[in-house]
Amino acid sequence: MFDSFKNLANLPGMLSKARELQEKMKQMQAEAGNKQVSGDSGGGMVSAIVNGRLELVKLRIDKTRVDVNDTEMLEDLIVAAVNAAQVKAAEMMRGEMQRIAQEMGVPPGILG
Repeated sequence: MFDSFKNLANLPGMLSKARELQEKMKQMQAEAGNKQVSGDSGGGMVSAIVNGRLELVKLRIDKTRVDVNDTEMLEDLIVAAVNAAQVKAAEMMRGEMQRIAQEMGVPPGILG
């Protein structure tokens, strides 16, 4: 009967740790806009720069290597470059979250 009450003594510490984790995550999200990664497509014909919030910051098109009259190919290259940059940014932010969780002693996999 009293087994379910054993962990109640740990409740204040767990709540404090949860609040601290929440604050660190908020801080990381606020700083995410300052971190940038790039992705490219077509062997560098198009490159996209995305921030940690997955927002497109800059798009570069190498006009010397792209046929601007072939808009369908150019559109595909742009989409591919943006997607590549967003994947890198998401991986970067996932790594940051895992680092913070590890520093706080949160078991792996808890944050998804």
